[in-house]
Amino acid sequence: MRIIKATNYSDMSRKAANVISAQVILKSNCVLGLATGATVLGIYQQLIDWYEKGDIDFSSVHSVNLDEYVGLPAEHEQSYRYYMDHNFFHKINILSENTNLPNGLAENIDEECRRYDALIEKLGGIDLQLLGLGHNGHIGFNEPDQAFEKTTHCVTLKDSTIKANARFFEHEDQVPKKAVTMGIKSIMQAKRIVLCVSGITKAEILKKVLTGPVTPALPGSILQMHPNLTVVADAEALSLL
Repeated sequence: MRIIKATNYSDMSRKAANVISAQVILKSNCVLGLATGATVLGIYQQLIDWYEKGDIDFSSVHSVNLDEYVGLPAEHEQSYRYYMDHNFFHKINILSENTNLPNGLAENIDEECRRYDALIEKLGGIDLQLLGLGHNGHIGFNEPDQAFEKTTHCVTLKDSTIKANARFFEHEDQVPKKAVTMGIKSIMQAKRIVLCVSGITKAEILKKVLTGPVTPALPGSILQMHPNLTVVADAEALSLL
């Protein structure tokens, strides 16, 4: 495990983006596993800035996202496809056909999960997986007490996750109750994982994830077992370590 300490959110974003940039420069046709949420917004903006300056080329990169809500069309402002398009993909030169998210509108969700796993395998696996960390220790939409050996699957979201995401919707009852997510097994098969954490509110959970027992009750704890984990976190998030 490698820990990169940042002074604040902006510094964390820049340092995490630097790790991703190095991966793209090292292997121009790499497969990036991408995440959504507030933590990674600054990372994407930094990568966009470098792209606009001509410092990085995404034209041969493939991407696979961690998850997508079930039941939201791609054009819905809270779908993760919309998030990725408007916060990253449409602002760089990645080919649209090389960007992949689970299809939350698929008629057969179980079949869609199998298709997504097969796609990742066909691409040769994920070279670098970007992750944020939920307040309850979840990664992707892998909630506490789910089996570590799961690949892509459909999950019913915990009330705490629904409440955390409610701020993005007009009403809490508009938050989808299910999502398709890459499983812990899928995530752990990535050649490298970059976990990004920011803020004092994540300090306690980050300490538990990195130093506590490895248990399905704390999904992120499995990352301790990954042979190539890089944690990029600011001083507040690391304050208990």
